[in-house]
Amino acid sequence: MFHQVTAPVAGSLGWSAFCAALPLLLLFLLLGVFRVRAWIASLAGLAAALAVAVAGFGMPAGGALLGASEGAAFGLWPAMWIVINAIWIYEMTRASGDFDRLREVFSRISGDRRIQGIIIAFSFGALLEALAGFGAPVAICSVMLVALGLPALRAAAVALIANTAPVAWGAVGLPIITLGQVTGLPVDTLSHATAHLVPVLALFVPLILLVVLDGKRGLREVWPAAVVAGVSFAVTQYLVASFGPVQLVDIVAALVSAVAVMALTRFWQPRTEHAPVMAFSAGGPGAAKAPPRAAARALAPYFVIIVLFTLSVLPGIKDALASTTVTFHWPGLNVLGSNGKPVSLTTFKFDWLANSGTVLLIAGVITAVIVRCRPRVALAAYAATLRQLKWAALTVMAVLALAYVMNLSGQTASLGLFLAGAGAFFAVLSPLLGWFGTAVTGSDTSSNSLFGALQVAAAHGTGMSPTLAAAANSAGGVLGKMISPQNLAIGAAAVGLGGREGELLRRVIAASCVLLPAMCLLVYLESTPVLGWAVP
Repeated sequence: MFHQVTAPVAGSLGWSAFCAALPLLLLFLLLGVFRVRAWIASLAGLAAALAVAVAGFGMPAGGALLGASEGAAFGLWPAMWIVINAIWIYEMTRASGDFDRLREVFSRISGDRRIQGIIIAFSFGALLEALAGFGAPVAICSVMLVALGLPALRAAAVALIANTAPVAWGAVGLPIITLGQVTGLPVDTLSHATAHLVPVLALFVPLILLVVLDGKRGLREVWPAAVVAGVSFAVTQYLVASFGPVQLVDIVAALVSAVAVMALTRFWQPRTEHAPVMAFSAGGPGAAKAPPRAAARALAPYFVIIVLFTLSVLPGIKDALASTTVTFHWPGLNVLGSNGKPVSLTTFKFDWLANSGTVLLIAGVITAVIVRCRPRVALAAYAATLRQLKWAALTVMAVLALAYVMNLSGQTASLGLFLAGAGAFFAVLSPLLGWFGTAVTGSDTSSNSLFGALQVAAAHGTGMSPTLAAAANSAGGVLGKMISPQNLAIGAAAVGLGGREGELLRRVIAASCVLLPAMCLLVYLESTPVLGWAVP
């Protein structure tokens, strides 16, 4: 039995916190400064965390390795299980040609390039983030925007900035689910708290996109579409995040946003139309319009996913699925917190049927039937997806293993107690930590796994709501994704601008730096009686 101590290094909380920060500093330096591949940097950070846990915090080597193994297992299940099946569905629709039909559907909504840009980058990008995340929205939307006639650099910038509002509930709620896992706080409560922060961003992101797309003229001429897209997305995101299943938050918000803009274009169009220079159909500008049946088939996989997730949270079905879940204590891992009570992280939940990834797998099988994807092609697409994600899987496993080692050894608690010395000002620092974590790791999920428990520990020391601190980590993290080296590389590569990530960073950093202080202010106000009522 290992008993955590918060100040084991020379009996000093300051030195203990410094040593605990070393694995994170190494990870961030390797990723952000030396541009080492993410999986290598993550493994190096994990090795440092294991060394600090054993040499600095007195955790037995066997226990530290067992903690790392549990974190890696969580990285595979449910994290990568969700991503693999989500991207598999996309690969099948691309192989069948239905993804081209889907792009054509978007192109028929409006002849104005700026409106199409909002629908593709903001609404459809949010849907892709909701289903897959991990760079898929940036890669896919960048290419679609180039097909509209946008310059490659601008197209990538628009896709990166748009990939902000949906991130907290991306990959069918994985960041919030992970945050609940590492903090021990209820997922529904965390989702409700985050719903008082992130939807505010959705009100402004479409307006920023118009500025990037067409400057002040775009804002002046197309602002009604941006307002409709932002308000409909924000309201829906808030309602579903507060009262519905976390897996459906961004899926429903994305679809409602797209439908709202489509409804607006029925009776309103900009006075000056900016038409795209290319059509989205596979046959080029002169191709015939896809028949309604083909358009419906292109949209069908996403409706199947919505239906399945809706059914999975109905009381009777939810209970039946939950009854198959196996919960067990991770073998050989016995840890007491500094308060003398067993830590909850040593309990592993294997929800093989109730898991979001399994729901997506079933949706993928149905999708294969709908898009008439032969079994051989579907299996080949699955194999291709596994090959595509092998390094991403290793990165996620290593980052979560690092987070588990830090949390179980007491490193996170020491950092949290040290930061608690900031007092009430910690409410301002809280979103900055999330922003920094996502900016370096490229994932709000990874940022939550690294800093979630730290935020809660620090909140306990300052009197701030632990729920608000955890939610602030995820909310701040969504603003770091657009400037993360990984996503910049994905956006640049997608449009053929490899090596020009620095130029792309200069295009998007202003949006991140403008919205981040606003988020810090909002979190601070919620930590005070002014907006304290908003914290569940």
